[in-house]
Amino acid sequence: MRARLVVILTVPGVLLFMLLGAAYATSMARSKQQEMFLDRLGDTGYLVISARQSLKADDPAIVAAELERYGDVYGIDAAVLNRAGQTWASNGLDARTIDERFTALAGRRSGLSEWFFPWQFEDLVVAEPVFDGSDLIGAVVTSSDTDRLSRSVWLHWGTLLTVGLIALGLAVVIASRLANWVLRPVHAVDGAMAEIGRGELTARIPESTGPPELRQVIARFNQMAEKVEHLMHKQQEFVSNASHELRNPLNALLLRVEDLALALPKDDAPEIEHVRAEGRRMARILDALLMLARDQDMAAGSEPVEVAALVARRVQGWRAIAKDKDVELRLTGTDQAWGRVDEIVLESAFDAVTDNAVKFSPANRTVEVSVAASDGMVEVGVRDHGPGLGDDEIPKVTDRFWRSPEHSRIRGSGLGLAIASELLVSCGGELAVGRPDGGGLLVTLRVPRHEEPA
Repeated sequence: MRARLVVILTVPGVLLFMLLGAAYATSMARSKQQEMFLDRLGDTGYLVISARQSLKADDPAIVAAELERYGDVYGIDAAVLNRAGQTWASNGLDARTIDERFTALAGRRSGLSEWFFPWQFEDLVVAEPVFDGSDLIGAVVTSSDTDRLSRSVWLHWGTLLTVGLIALGLAVVIASRLANWVLRPVHAVDGAMAEIGRGELTARIPESTGPPELRQVIARFNQMAEKVEHLMHKQQEFVSNASHELRNPLNALLLRVEDLALALPKDDAPEIEHVRAEGRRMARILDALLMLARDQDMAAGSEPVEVAALVARRVQGWRAIAKDKDVELRLTGTDQAWGRVDEIVLESAFDAVTDNAVKFSPANRTVEVSVAASDGMVEVGVRDHGPGLGDDEIPKVTDRFWRSPEHSRIRGSGLGLAIASELLVSCGGELAVGRPDGGGLLVTLRVPRHEEPA
């Protein structure tokens, strides 16, 4: 944008300068030619007086001496012709090669040639008729070299071009500074938005930045940033308070489980332990959701996790729920696959995806779970044989609160895959959705791979 603005500010001035410069250069060259022509016309008029005397006295010597002095002093060739067009006297000029002599012998003064460019300049010839009263008795012709005139024009044009280039450079500098001044608010807004995107909600822009016309935009941006900061703080306070409020009943529930464990037979110890594990996992989920709501860096909590073992545990935990819906969970894949991820993030994402798969899977069908290690990533696939989605719907499944119109009768909020995707992205992973052959939906969780510890 800055380059375009500089071009817009500079090009009109350059075009105007080129137009005026061309007009001035042409006018200046023409003026130099006319100046030289008038000077030679005056010299020729002076020589006409001596030529008239010489022709009337029938003595060429009278004007010959004058022509010699004129040539020695000014270096200009000149000649006097009689009425018949023959050379009467000369200081070296061969008048027979000059066509302008016919104009002078016809009683008319020669005019200025139409030259415009220095490389077109030829010898300047001035021919003046000589009259005795009303009778034409001869003509005076001068021929001047135009090299000096050409050099003068070239010098003026060079000076004009140099001044133009300097002016162009100054124009570009001024236009660049003006563009920077005009665009300064835009750059300031971009920088402030980047800071806010990184979580620095206190970023603001001085309202004196840029031209007055854009300062109102800066003021509106600062008001918006303050509003966003206020809303974010209120949201974080709400999430923090809700987290504490949810912890209390969860802790109370775990205490009651411990009390029940004392009264139950030892045969029920595995079930009690399972309840304890689920309670602890709910506490970790609460911590993960709190960090996600506060936009904290969950990648900082990533550590080596045996993904295959974690998925096997979660599959075992989901089998009871799947069995109630006449759905079978089948786990395939490698025995060991290590990834670098926050364990609770992977568990929460897997649970959200598995919940969707079991929910939409028809009765007496299988939900296939696979674990595979590829280059740099560990992939956990969850494939169901449900109704699936259309090609135009797949890009929307990770949008919050989006649900397919065909599945509106099935209970749900449209948040499961959206939260799973955000959780994985926060740890450097991703969630991919595809349509496998044979129908249904394949959701793949990808997390960074970690070399197996020794």
